[in-house]
Amino acid sequence: MAAEKLREHSWFCETGLRDVIIQVDDAVFHLHKFPLTSKSRKLHELIEEQQKRIGSAEDSDDRRPGFEIRKEDGGEEKCCIKLSDFPGGSESFELVSMFCYGLKIELSSSNIAGIRCAAEYLEMTEDFSDDNLISTTERFISQCALKNIKNSMRMLTSCQNLLPTAENFGIAQRCIEAIATKVAVVDPSGLPENDAIGKSGNVSWIDEIGRLSLPFFKRLIFAFEALNLGSEVIEICLVQYAKKIVWSGRKPTPPTTATPPLENQQREILETIISSIPKEKNLRSAGNFTKFMFGLLRTACILNDSESSRLTLEKKIGSQLEQATLDDLMIPSYSYLNETLYDVDCVERILTYFLQEIEGDSRSAPLKTVGKLIDGYLSEIASDSNLKPEKFYNIAAALPYNARDFDDGLYCAVDVYFKAHPWIPEGEREKICGVLAYQKLTLEACAHAAQNDRLPLRAVVQVLYYEQLQLRHAIGATPSRENIENSRELSLAGKHSSAWGADNQVLRVNMDTMRTRVQELERQCTSMRKAMKRMDPPTRQRAGKQSSWTARFGCKLNPQFCDPHHSTVVDVRKSRIPRRDR
Repeated sequence: MAAEKLREHSWFCETGLRDVIIQVDDAVFHLHKFPLTSKSRKLHELIEEQQKRIGSAEDSDDRRPGFEIRKEDGGEEKCCIKLSDFPGGSESFELVSMFCYGLKIELSSSNIAGIRCAAEYLEMTEDFSDDNLISTTERFISQCALKNIKNSMRMLTSCQNLLPTAENFGIAQRCIEAIATKVAVVDPSGLPENDAIGKSGNVSWIDEIGRLSLPFFKRLIFAFEALNLGSEVIEICLVQYAKKIVWSGRKPTPPTTATPPLENQQREILETIISSIPKEKNLRSAGNFTKFMFGLLRTACILNDSESSRLTLEKKIGSQLEQATLDDLMIPSYSYLNETLYDVDCVERILTYFLQEIEGDSRSAPLKTVGKLIDGYLSEIASDSNLKPEKFYNIAAALPYNARDFDDGLYCAVDVYFKAHPWIPEGEREKICGVLAYQKLTLEACAHAAQNDRLPLRAVVQVLYYEQLQLRHAIGATPSRENIENSRELSLAGKHSSAWGADNQVLRVNMDTMRTRVQELERQCTSMRKAMKRMDPPTRQRAGKQSSWTARFGCKLNPQFCDPHHSTVVDVRKSRIPRRDR
């Protein structure tokens, strides 16, 4: 058996007389022509043609490119063939030459594409020699490489360095079709049961996604869509590719002189991912994918992506805004044109898209979830000193009335905003307070608002009014003392008598507390009415003129009294006339 070794980029076969030299890239192979010509039609033709030129008187300038005659140390002339653009480079040719010598070569999903392309390049067909390399590689591809999703992914990844040969021979397309078909077979609906795609033996191919170039990644996603696979598989691929390429800063293709800058590559990849996002909503992983889309949106702002891509992403986020968290909404302002710390305009657009999505369904659960989310967002951005009142008002007033069961969260945001912006005029304060539905404030929020000096006076009056209504309603709904005593007597005969007594005691305490609170509110209302009367100067002036006029002319208005026993008014002057006669 022949023994081979590598000496400074030169590959030697040490048995017999070496009579041919083949150069592939920087590697030089010293081989025998008979094993090569017996398997490869192309090498057979090249070597025969070169042998005819050895010793001829033909000028060397007329020789074909890639042919050369070298003289060894003993003066013997040998033909040298340069194989430019050889598929797979020197590594593939080394394996091909070993096959020609009858040595066993190790085939794998990583090198099979290169060997298959090399065999096609060298025309190692069955017509030229039995059991040749093309048929050998085809058997391995059909029986091993394309039978497994992971191996198919590795084979597809290796095709990136074999272009355009791998495309011309259809190897890359076969890999893409095999991957899509196998994924559909693993889970025909595209929705893996119990995360089967991430755990089964066939599905660690997800880790290979980040090794694909952008054109191959696009074609793989299109193949998934053509087979109508579910959105979860596509979402997994998009997330993995973004993590490996966009957010890691790694280039998806080997760097060359024609490679565009990394930022331009990332922008192109980002636009591809955004355009590939499935339209249908995946309920099983909606929360995680929503967080992923917010990450894409931040990246799009940093890379200054096209406005159309950002709007497309914002619309997709708006369609499932109920799955977002408060941290997702805190998008920093990356543009110097924005004065605020966070990108409020972006969140306002997303909220608008959400309301358009649920239009006509004002009582849906997602609407109430988004209502709580927006209240929390307003509380976070309210402390920003550069947040203008109209921006705050627009977001607060965007949600419909049914979006909130209670307005305590919105009141908290308004209070924080007034505290951080004490210079806002009274008119702006009243406009912002107009977003509050005071009848939706709880008693605790009403108690705080009634003593809040930052609220305008009109808002405080309305808070006191609705608080008094709530207390009176609560007292009116409370059982009377007589009913409570009757319930206690009836419960003594039962087995829950002690529990009823404790409940009644709690009711009495609550009633006493409510009465005290109502009296306190009535006193506050009375004092506020007196203060409002003192603030009305025309009324005081008219009263002063009237009193001075009556004192000057000695006129005095006679009072009329209402007799509780008669339906008419009794005039006091009629009772005085008979006394004068007498």
